[in-house]
Amino acid sequence: MTHRERVMTAVNHQEPDRVPCDLAGTKCTSLHRIVYENVRKLLQFETKPPVIWDVMQQIVLPDEDILEYFDIDTRSLYAGAPDHFIPPDLGPNAYQDEWGVIRTCPDGGYYFDLAQCPFEDEPGIEALEHFPWPDPDDPGRVRGLRERAAYLHEHTDYAVVLNLGATILHTSQYMRGFEGWFVDLAARPEFMHALMDKILDVHLRTIRNIFREVDGRHVDIAFIADDLAGDAQLMISPRMYRTFLKPRHQQLIACIRDYTQAKIMYHSCGAVRPLIPDLIEIGVEILNPIQTTAKGMNPASLKAEFGDQLTFWGGIDTREILPHGSVEDVAQEVRQVIHDLGAGGGYVLNFVHNAQPDVKPENVCAMFAAGKINGAYPLR
Repeated sequence: MTHRERVMTAVNHQEPDRVPCDLAGTKCTSLHRIVYENVRKLLQFETKPPVIWDVMQQIVLPDEDILEYFDIDTRSLYAGAPDHFIPPDLGPNAYQDEWGVIRTCPDGGYYFDLAQCPFEDEPGIEALEHFPWPDPDDPGRVRGLRERAAYLHEHTDYAVVLNLGATILHTSQYMRGFEGWFVDLAARPEFMHALMDKILDVHLRTIRNIFREVDGRHVDIAFIADDLAGDAQLMISPRMYRTFLKPRHQQLIACIRDYTQAKIMYHSCGAVRPLIPDLIEIGVEILNPIQTTAKGMNPASLKAEFGDQLTFWGGIDTREILPHGSVEDVAQEVRQVIHDLGAGGGYVLNFVHNAQPDVKPENVCAMFAAGKINGAYPLR
């Protein structure tokens, strides 16, 4: 099979020639810059500065040599940086994003942490009207997208994953601050609705502009994200999810559907199982990252209950197995997850979220090698 055929056969719940493999199809399925540099060194590839794809997480966009070495089946498509947003110079260890959020990285740190939120002082709804919101019409966002999408679809055989992100929950948390965000859901719901509507409007207009450039037939998978849970439970109650977030997630998916029949992939870490029926109801077809260490996220159980409706993308533990396990432990983990999730298709191999700095480079290599050895259909 071609790479695209392999991925699309799997997400259509049929068995391809082997389990597809993803690396950096999305900003939630890639490598931290440190583990990326370690992988390149282990493989004796040319040393070069990594391309930082996500500053906050320090996630890289891997070079094509790495993607080809691991025989990755996906390639990413993503919006560019806006031309007209000029962030203030906060020095090498801090930055402000276009949502007005300031982040800092401590000396020796691995990530940029939330430091200052534009609405952390309990503002009124009127403050939203005067805020300098990101410009969805900035030409930098779509420059080159049409050409990149056409090239990937017409001149390569990879599955094209369009990264839309479009977070509602996370963006509102970062703008309001975590404590204020949780308080407002209960005490000031009118403000939270107004804030989320402003964020939603930016995302919807951005998506429409992207698809005015990109032919929807050139996109195989459209990716959106919003973490809904921690390790042990949902971040908010199902009732609050259905009040504040579900209708807005549904609008995002409906907007995407206006332009493309691409499969909808949704990312949420954590113990998201209680909301999986809601996600399916609004049109989610692929769930990432399948955090197997979280409550209720046993792969075999998920497959039994939802495997005819969802494709599972991820599932290889980045908390214990990849950082601390042996190569043999990784191979066993891959065998087990493929066994649990791969029957009848419906599974794409990847990490549980991005591989973090403590992940051993030899274990990254072992994961993809084990996927090839153990992922051939019919599964043994």
